[in-house]
Amino acid sequence: MVKNYFQHARKPQGMGGRLFVAGMNLGHMAISTWGLKQLTIKSQDVILDIGCGGGKNVLRMLKQARTGMVCGLDHAEICVEKTKKLNQKAVCQGRSDIRLGSVSHNPWPDNTFDVVTAFETVYFWPDLVKDLREVRRVLKPGGLFFICNELHPKEEGKTPYQYWIKLLDLQTYTDAEFQNMLSAAGFITIAIVSKGKNGMCLSARAQKEESEYGTEKI
Repeated sequence: MVKNYFQHARKPQGMGGRLFVAGMNLGHMAISTWGLKQLTIKSQDVILDIGCGGGKNVLRMLKQARTGMVCGLDHAEICVEKTKKLNQKAVCQGRSDIRLGSVSHNPWPDNTFDVVTAFETVYFWPDLVKDLREVRRVLKPGGLFFICNELHPKEEGKTPYQYWIKLLDLQTYTDAEFQNMLSAAGFITIAIVSKGKNGMCLSARAQKEESEYGTEKI
């Protein structure tokens, strides 16, 4: 029963999924609020939030991208509905576009976004390097990709919240694994910031032509 309910973290469906999504914004508030403090958003930025969930991060980023646009992508219809409802004003103004779709087959054209974010979602991505290449495709050259995770191992085999990782069959990655896969997908200037013993956020730039790979650890 417990496992079935928390499987909605992967893809909320039905009444149980609606209940889960209703609590998602509150449950992720601490890590999301901290993560957004690590992210610089310009007023004119065009942003995509992958795995937009309950839609609160879209709302938060709209307040910073005052003349820009914040879009959302989720593979769960319930999350798309919730995000649209929470950001209805921006949707009606054309400042937000919330779509149903997969991270592996992003529905937006090449070179669309200045910033792409992923809060508490890369644990579920089916093929991380391939999916990172899709992120890079929709980013403008030099655009920023930003990951924020609460479950993050400090080194191989040592991750907090082992119960939840096993229950939900989550995939977590060390700093070195993230750096290797991001580099393989064409990202440069990789920076990682830790939040105490558990959380982390990561930023990386979509590689421009003739650029050299580089990493930075904060």
